[in-house]
Amino acid sequence: MANPINTNDQNVAIEGYDPISYFGDRPVKGNPSIITTHNGVIYHFSTSENKAQFENNPDQYLPQYGGFCAVAVSEGKLVPVDPETYKVTDGKLYLFYNGEHGNTKPQWEADEAIIHANADAQWKKGAFTLP
Repeated sequence: MANPINTNDQNVAIEGYDPISYFGDRPVKGNPSIITTHNGVIYHFSTSENKAQFENNPDQYLPQYGGFCAVAVSEGKLVPVDPETYKVTDGKLYLFYNGEHGNTKPQWEADEAIIHANADAQWKKGAFTLP
């Protein structure tokens, strides 16, 4: 069974943010009229050019760990994210929880190699709990 993807109740990923925009200056909300579907999940884009760029190589732009919090995945949990709390490392997009229980991005940055390895192992294993 495939690992889950973090979507809203309309099956939209990244809360409607344009996945291409993370690789530019800053993330921006996509336009709900400029969309594509990849593996059954809807992605919004701010421009038609971004949509075409994504469609040419979606795996290059998809958030890691299905768009769930990278730190939580390292702990075997699936936790929603704040789409504006992110990091691009080695051309990969990582998203983080940032809410009433704190911001997990500083934790990731303090021990990125170990947390990243743990998250990769947990994601490969595919057994998660919901908080």
